[in-house]
Amino acid sequence: MAVHIANSSNVLISNRYNVSLSLHLRLLCWNEFASYLYINHFPECWPRSQIRSMTSSKRVQDRSHLKRVHALEIATEKWKIAYKVLFLMETLRQEPEMIIPVRNLEQFRRQINLPKPHKVSDFIRKSPKLFELYKDQRGVLWCGMTKQAEDLVEEEEKIIEQQADKAAEYVTRFLMMSLDKRLPVDKIAHFRRDFGLPIDFRAKWVNNYPELFKVVKSEDETEYLELASWNPAWAVTELEKRVMGVTESTATHTPGLLSIPFPLKFPPNYKKIYRYGGKIDHFQKRSYLSPYADARGLKAGSLEFDKRAVSVMHELLNFTIEKRLVTDHLTHFRRELVMPQKLMRLLLKHVGIFYVSERGKRFSVFLTEAYEGPELINKCPLVLWKEKVMSLVGYRGKKKKIETFDDMSEMEYNSLAEDDSDSEQDTGCLKVNALDANTNDVEIGDTFKHVKGF
Repeated sequence: MAVHIANSSNVLISNRYNVSLSLHLRLLCWNEFASYLYINHFPECWPRSQIRSMTSSKRVQDRSHLKRVHALEIATEKWKIAYKVLFLMETLRQEPEMIIPVRNLEQFRRQINLPKPHKVSDFIRKSPKLFELYKDQRGVLWCGMTKQAEDLVEEEEKIIEQQADKAAEYVTRFLMMSLDKRLPVDKIAHFRRDFGLPIDFRAKWVNNYPELFKVVKSEDETEYLELASWNPAWAVTELEKRVMGVTESTATHTPGLLSIPFPLKFPPNYKKIYRYGGKIDHFQKRSYLSPYADARGLKAGSLEFDKRAVSVMHELLNFTIEKRLVTDHLTHFRRELVMPQKLMRLLLKHVGIFYVSERGKRFSVFLTEAYEGPELINKCPLVLWKEKVMSLVGYRGKKKKIETFDDMSEMEYNSLAEDDSDSEQDTGCLKVNALDANTNDVEIGDTFKHVKGF
């Protein structure tokens, strides 16, 4: 009797399990069917949030932590900090007296990625060797640059002037790679700092080289930078120069097919992650069209089309001073440079040539061969200048004490005020005393709370 009851119980449990399994399978089938209807027939009837849950994501953030190159992520973090500081220096530089009310800087919160409730004054105070705070007779808080920062600004101007011819060459070669041999001036302006171009790039600089390019307007009043003359000596890729020893004096050939493999530099754990070594060999052996050759006949999505896109990206990154670009800026040139629509997927696929960093709101793509750890192998004068600026940024690490104006002794403060008394009289401003309890916008205690507020 007990055995019969036990068997009946097992049968009952088994039946319940089968029913549960059957319901689960039916539910899975229904979900698949609903997804099919949702994506293909009734997309307007469903919220976007549900669409994303039913599709497989291939975003950069979905990569495993093992696939990230820590050294290049460090380089990205350094660049993010440098961008914020340099943006503020440029903003001050464009002011008549190179000073600006702190409240006027509120409009630039998005550019420096400073969300509320973090104070702009705290952001400024984190770099006391570069920026100073002033208070006028009406109690308005102003920001200006230190003498050391102003000297650095002059130094940058001299370096940009010295490198102007090289920058003009890169802009010309950029135009030579484009489909119609012209590019919108507004789009090129995105690469101004990456190419080492001056602030007056649009207004003056583009008119300094009429033998290379000229500004033209379309019917809708859009300004384009158009190639003035083709230089066959510049229609040679940086890879050809480095691998084959081609120089400008010998480069008189018409650009066509190339068979030079790209330098590869994989992360240390590459073998544990990637399993398609054969595909890499086939890709490297495949011939491709030079970035300077006409690509109108290439079919989008073909192997030849994708490899030429890799060569264009490789050449463009070689033009930049840091061998790195923001991917948002690259997408603006997909049509002009005959690039694929899914450019990010192409960059992620060729991990040995490029590395995409996901830090911050904007992604950055690196030319891996140009880096040894987090440092550039060959640093141009502008990169060395930027490192000099970064050495004066007054915060490093999470717990390190940041110097502020209250760290000065009273004697140092008085002597500094006396040295700058003439300039203060000219601008009608008085230097802020950080110990003044009446300074409402300057709260010294808050300076140390949000070190990572950048």
